[in-house]
Amino acid sequence: MTRRIGMVAAAAMSVLLSACVHAETTASVGAVQGGAAGGTAGAPAASLRLGYFANVTHTTAIVGVAGGYFAAKLGPTKLSTQIFSSGPDEMTALLSGQLDAAYVGPSSALNAFVESHGRGLAIVAGAEDGGAELVVSPRITSVAELRGRTIADPQVGNTQDVALRYWLGQHGYATTVQGSGDVKVQPTDNAATLTLFENGRIDGAWVPEPWASRLVLEGGGHVLVDERTLWPGGDFATTDLVVATGYLAGHPQTVRALISAEIAANAWVQANPAAAQTLVNTQVAALSGTPLKPAVIARAWGRESVTEDPVAGSLQTNLDHAVADGLIKASALSGIFDLTLLNQALAAAGQPAVSADGLGAQ
Repeated sequence: MTRRIGMVAAAAMSVLLSACVHAETTASVGAVQGGAAGGTAGAPAASLRLGYFANVTHTTAIVGVAGGYFAAKLGPTKLSTQIFSSGPDEMTALLSGQLDAAYVGPSSALNAFVESHGRGLAIVAGAEDGGAELVVSPRITSVAELRGRTIADPQVGNTQDVALRYWLGQHGYATTVQGSGDVKVQPTDNAATLTLFENGRIDGAWVPEPWASRLVLEGGGHVLVDERTLWPGGDFATTDLVVATGYLAGHPQTVRALISAEIAANAWVQANPAAAQTLVNTQVAALSGTPLKPAVIARAWGRESVTEDPVAGSLQTNLDHAVADGLIKASALSGIFDLTLLNQALAAAGQPAVSADGLGAQ
């Protein structure tokens, strides 16, 4: 088991694990380890409960839902959706049986996989690459000026939290989950982060888009770290598609349909960037109550990209960073990916296969 990564979120997840694990079957585990129950056999599910964020880094999900791609491919399967603002909360919902699938950051997926002893979920596709930055006050111009400062991120143990703590550690700064240390890391809801930054109550934040762009363009901050510069080739997974193992084992045909819909939605986004920005902005406004200024979404759009590739190799690095942060125990990740259905769908679409990098079926 991991150490408690957040007193509330991790405690809730741990309480719910017993029910999750009890409900799992040998077939569920075998499906993840052997490859989506051997293909697309099995009846379509009556329903699919999907979680995602009202963020630009969840463009695939937003377009898939609003553009009708998911509904069209799912056919008779009834799609219901739920909006989340943090990955750990979303994974608690998945492990407790409230969701069947979710778009979520890789660190949150990784933690849920470890918490469930590798039995709770599988990553079946990527969704988003890039799109996270450390934005700070104009009065901070170097790493050396961070000591004693307060930096926000979305939630303890989420993808940006892991990245921030590891980066700070690499520069000699100690942090704690209680918010003490050389730099005070303050987990904060993204919407509140902008207000706190504008009021001078925090000195910066490591956040995904569109919040990084809002901190720059509306909050007057500047980028101290573009996370793309920390990864080989600038590629790192920001959002993945995960599915509960029981659902994957019982309804691979439905999961395949969802993945095929994602491929179609991403193709439309890539071919129609202006229309896609408009659609995403309209949906972010409807889902969150706050429309993005045209300059904000334009800036954010240039810092991330949709993809079906989960950049599997980056997940081991995420784990290594979380271990170094003291957020999680070193664990084996074998079986966390099941890209069998993704590669079937990619082949049908005339696209090349993607690799699980030795961490699961492909």
